[in-house]
Amino acid sequence: MCKVQLKNARLRPFALFMALFLMNVSWAFAQLTVTGNAQSTSGEPLIGVNVVEKGTTNGTVTDLDGNYTLRVAKGKTLVFSYIGFLSQEVVVNGAKVNVTLKEDTETLDEVVVIGYGSMARKDVTSSITTVKADQLNVGVFSDAASMLQGKVAGLTITTTGDPNGSPSITLRGSSSLRTGQAMQPYYVIDGIPGVDISIVAPDDIESIDVLRDATATAIYGSKAANGVIIINTKKGKHGAERTNVSYSGYVAFDNILNTLDMASADDLRAYAEATGATLANDMGANTNWQDEVLRTAISTNHNLSINGGAGKTTYMASINYQDREGVITGSSMDRLNVRSLVTTKVLKDRLELSAGVNAKYGKAIGVPMNNEGASVLDAMNYFSPMLPVRNEDGSWTTGSGSKNYNPLSLIYENTSETMYKNTQLLGKASLEIIEGLKWNVNYSFTNNQSTYSAYDSHNTQLEGISAYNGRATRNTYFGHEHIFETFGNYDTTINDIHKLSVMAGYSWEEKMSNDGFGLTVHDFYDDVLKWNQLTYASTIDGIPAVQSGTKETIRNISFYGRASYSFNSKYMIQATVRRDGSSVFGKNNQWGTFPSVSVAWNITEENFMKNQNLFDNLKFRLGYGVSGNALGFGAYTAIATYGASGFFNYNGKQWRTLAATKNANPDLKWETTGMFNVGLDYGLLNGRLSGTIEFYNKKTKDLIWNYPVSTNLYPFGDIAANVGEITNQGIEISINAVPVQTKNFTWNTTVTLSHNKNTVNRLSNDKFEVGVFTQGDPMVAGVSSEGYTQRIIEGEPLGTFFTYEFAGFNDAGKATYYVRDENTGERTGETTEQPGYKDRTITGCAQPKLNFGWNNTFNYKNWNATVFFTGVFGNDIYNGTRANYMSPEMLAGGKNVLKEFLDNPTTSASLPSDRFIENGSYLRLSTLSLGYTFKNFNGWLQNLQLYVTCNNLFTITGYKGLDPEVNMGGIDPGIDYRWSVYPHTRTTMVGVKINF
Repeated sequence: MCKVQLKNARLRPFALFMALFLMNVSWAFAQLTVTGNAQSTSGEPLIGVNVVEKGTTNGTVTDLDGNYTLRVAKGKTLVFSYIGFLSQEVVVNGAKVNVTLKEDTETLDEVVVIGYGSMARKDVTSSITTVKADQLNVGVFSDAASMLQGKVAGLTITTTGDPNGSPSITLRGSSSLRTGQAMQPYYVIDGIPGVDISIVAPDDIESIDVLRDATATAIYGSKAANGVIIINTKKGKHGAERTNVSYSGYVAFDNILNTLDMASADDLRAYAEATGATLANDMGANTNWQDEVLRTAISTNHNLSINGGAGKTTYMASINYQDREGVITGSSMDRLNVRSLVTTKVLKDRLELSAGVNAKYGKAIGVPMNNEGASVLDAMNYFSPMLPVRNEDGSWTTGSGSKNYNPLSLIYENTSETMYKNTQLLGKASLEIIEGLKWNVNYSFTNNQSTYSAYDSHNTQLEGISAYNGRATRNTYFGHEHIFETFGNYDTTINDIHKLSVMAGYSWEEKMSNDGFGLTVHDFYDDVLKWNQLTYASTIDGIPAVQSGTKETIRNISFYGRASYSFNSKYMIQATVRRDGSSVFGKNNQWGTFPSVSVAWNITEENFMKNQNLFDNLKFRLGYGVSGNALGFGAYTAIATYGASGFFNYNGKQWRTLAATKNANPDLKWETTGMFNVGLDYGLLNGRLSGTIEFYNKKTKDLIWNYPVSTNLYPFGDIAANVGEITNQGIEISINAVPVQTKNFTWNTTVTLSHNKNTVNRLSNDKFEVGVFTQGDPMVAGVSSEGYTQRIIEGEPLGTFFTYEFAGFNDAGKATYYVRDENTGERTGETTEQPGYKDRTITGCAQPKLNFGWNNTFNYKNWNATVFFTGVFGNDIYNGTRANYMSPEMLAGGKNVLKEFLDNPTTSASLPSDRFIENGSYLRLSTLSLGYTFKNFNGWLQNLQLYVTCNNLFTITGYKGLDPEVNMGGIDPGIDYRWSVYPHTRTTMVGVKINF
């Protein structure tokens, strides 16, 4: 018995081996060696087509002749996929499987949102760039505009590290002498124009369309001169199998990108010992004030959205909460965004109705960022490191001299916050009257309120305020806006080749703003309640302590239309016109007309291009359009106004006197921009290489500025008038490529390049003359007057530096400057320590020669990575920060200086000269992101993605300031102001995205 069992035991391994061998043999015989070829519809072999057994990782790619070989079981399905072509599935029934892949026209058939409608990209005749949600920048952003940096050629965006700040945005060059809103693009959100962009959380965005040329923007008339940005948010979809619930969130850590190399207390004492200098404010401390003020800022963001559709109804709702700290202690922002939209169809699906509510509630906490020393950004550098943080009695240390403030005192004793509320109600209706004809009605009501509160405590060090024994300021302002638009679209195709589209519409807007009041009180017993109980103050300084806005209402009426025709998607023509009426301009010019016309030739649709295999798409575009700039104007811009100027006594009482504050100009009108645009769209190598090339000439005339006038002729000393003219010319290039695509790995890359030449053509005319137009005073210590660094000059660009020329230091250590002849303007060969106005000359320009963006995305199985570079080249920056901290007046006033100054001390003030004009070129690794997506959760989740993102990892630059990314907008670009330029940060973000 034992022998039998032993024998059986010995046979078991052999039997198991034979069973496995037979199974493998049968499996091998069941496998087929499948061969075949993949080609295009034109018969050309396709190289690198992915051939994969469906549901497995068993696969290969086609060779140079389009051939492949793969072992696969009979009855299995092969999936053929190739970029630029539609995927195809084939069941294996034999050893030979050939396929012909059809071109994927999705890119050309992609629907592009245009003003009051949409069209297929292949029929577009204008310059429009679409950026989808997954292509937007990832980072800690307070608004969506920052997500476009480097993504659109010609769109220059300067971001900020300030949690309460907004980016500077310029499209195709500055074209106004007015600042603020007058230089910003016009925003349209889900078809509603003029909406505050911050009401949309970045996570709610589906795509952004940037209308770049006037043939695209003219349909928005008097508000579109700076370009139009159309934001499309996520919505519910018809036919959804289930309700989609998603969550995204992150936690981010910010640290300052760079700090100044200020002198330490030991450096100062060593300098004093070596030179015999006497330094004020030496209390034996060694304080690093940058370390005291700066912190690692922690920010979080949470977004929860629900969307879906059932039958004829779709719905979406989202809530987003962001809590963002600044790297400057005391600065922060928190905000809640809520969006909802319900859409349904009635009347046999001919009438689509939508209703939605959008809201934004937030709080912004800031720190003092004023000039003349009253800025935390300035004080953390200039306050003496030889002073401790506090005195022995616990009070803040105080520096001797004028306007010398402890930065922590500014943070904790001079506090402020702004609360804001915005609510938007919207309704939409779209009726299909007959096939191809739809009539649309949109209405939006927006209500907004902001409340500002500030308190200067008993311990404030601010000059002129410390004697108030606690001072509180509070004001609140209200506003609302109605927008009503109705327009019809008719689209028809005749004989499959004649495509005709017509649109006509009407708009009415009414905006009320500046309705508010406030007051300032002082003399509190303590600082406990701050601004929260103003009646506890003991003093109010009469009427001057009362603030009040002047309520104003602006109305706009518009009629507009568009007609476009396409012959077989080969020849396209489009014309638009808009007639705008506005209450903000003079009574003689309240109406304006803004036309455009554009044509396009789709060259690849020609018969002579049918047999070529290089170009998939080649389209030539040409257009000219006119748009206006009415942004930034108030209801009283063109009329005479009077304001309180003093008091007089009448019958024993004090009465207000009124005086002129502005002259009327009945001829004031829109600034008008005419733009000529030539574009070429191309696609090569089955879609693996595509892009656009654009050239434009943009001329803006009737620029508005306040010109000096004689008070013998006018009640007030200046008047707003249309005089100036600016030209912008440029070229823009975008390149999209797929350099590598294999079965498991894909590399997509996009490059944007843009060059713009800005020229101020005219500032004066026969009636109005501006004189010397100076800008950009960095308020350097020791430079009491004539501290400006830029001048706006006819024939030169905005941002032209007009300074002295530094000639070095003489033997006495004094700064010297080149002398210029008063008549010829040429150098005389002499130098002087005290230059005059005649010695100034053009010494640089803030306008960059090239803006650059390079985005790379890598996908390997479930891994994804992004590497994004931005760059600006050929621009100058006036380093006002360095000029100030290199001034001997700083040490003399008991303040700190750069360590660099101690090595080469001078007794000369830092006059505005090219000594402090530096090359502002830089190349920055803006984003490095790595993510992994988990799938297959047995129905519990659809997918889950974890990612890590780092922003601003490194910057290659020769600039000596904190950061070369300074403000490039406005009329004084390229100046590094030390008190208001919030430092950029390096961010590390960890996030998750979950689709339930």
